Amino acid sequence: MRKLASIQKILDIEPIEGADRIELAHVLGWQCVVNKDQFKPMDIGVYFEIDSFLPIRPEFEFMRASSYRMTALMGEGFRLRTMRFRGQISQGLLLPLSQFPEIPADAEVGTDVTELLGVKKWEIEERVTTGGTIIGDLPHDIPHTDETRVQEEPSLIQAFAGLGYYISTKMDGSSHSIGIDEDGFHVTGHNYEYKDDGSSDFYELVKARGYQEKMEEFVREQGLKTLTIQGELCAPGIQQNRLRLTKPEWYVFTVRENGRRVGLDRMLQICDALGMEHVPIEEVGTDLPAKYPTVEALLARADGDYPNGGKKEGIVVRPTEPVFCPLISAYLSMKIVSNKYLLKNEG
Repeated sequence: MRKLASIQKILDIEPIEGADRIELAHVLGWQCVVNKDQFKPMDIGVYFEIDSFLPIRPEFEFMRASSYRMTALMGEGFRLRTMRFRGQISQGLLLPLSQFPEIPADAEVGTDVTELLGVKKWEIEERVTTGGTIIGDLPHDIPHTDETRVQEEPSLIQAFAGLGYYISTKMDGSSHSIGIDEDGFHVTGHNYEYKDDGSSDFYELVKARGYQEKMEEFVREQGLKTLTIQGELCAPGIQQNRLRLTKPEWYVFTVRENGRRVGLDRMLQICDALGMEHVPIEEVGTDLPAKYPTVEALLARADGDYPNGGKKEGIVVRPTEPVFCPLISAYLSMKIVSNKYLLKNEG
């Protein structure tokens, strides 16, 4: 589970030119604006990541004018998003540990306090174009598709040392998956499995392209027990259609055979065999940290535009062959979301 709120050490404090009341604090690989003289380097504080939804409590009331939200799905609270102050990007919220008496005074750096403080991940209500009739949670071989942002674990960059890597375009849409296991054929969104009742646009796309039949034949030919394919659905009506598509498209970014993620070449082979589009592959290389040694270098690499659309959401970096990473207790992978995209599109 993602640490939306955690105890962290302030690595550095920088002045902001022309600002008398605020300065810039660096936490993990993030930077956020704080009150001047509130912290000094190596202090400990409570760090709340962007995409957090904070509960109503006095400590957060100063954000009411800019961040208060109330929805049927989330209730009321304060949404953290990327903002800009005096020309500086601020990503998250950093507050003194003393403001939260429920946190033990001896809490160690890295301690997850998400549940303790009632913090939730910001979500929006399902849209008809991306949803459907929910019939259950995700099947066992279809994992959640959240990637770790490089700012959350900057040391992930060094985890790529000496490895072959590839960079793919992060498509701006809605995560959907299809899979075959011992229980049959499954179609899912990001969090739930959907029923074939005509209410899921993605299910209709799957049927129109014959993906189920193609996958069933492939499973028989390959002697597989399970096959899972995950991708991003992009279409008019989804995420403001920043790719400027005129019809739906599904871009594959992960393939799993018998419960294991396959490498780049195998993924491309399977997409070709099944007639599926995959995410654009922007770059293939070796030893990522030699070329992109810092978070800033990767953020610069993530900037760009979609061929027919607006600002590109960013990039995803993975080894060409899957490698388990103890840092994130998962296959090594990270996303880099463009700051220019965040500033232009998050609202």
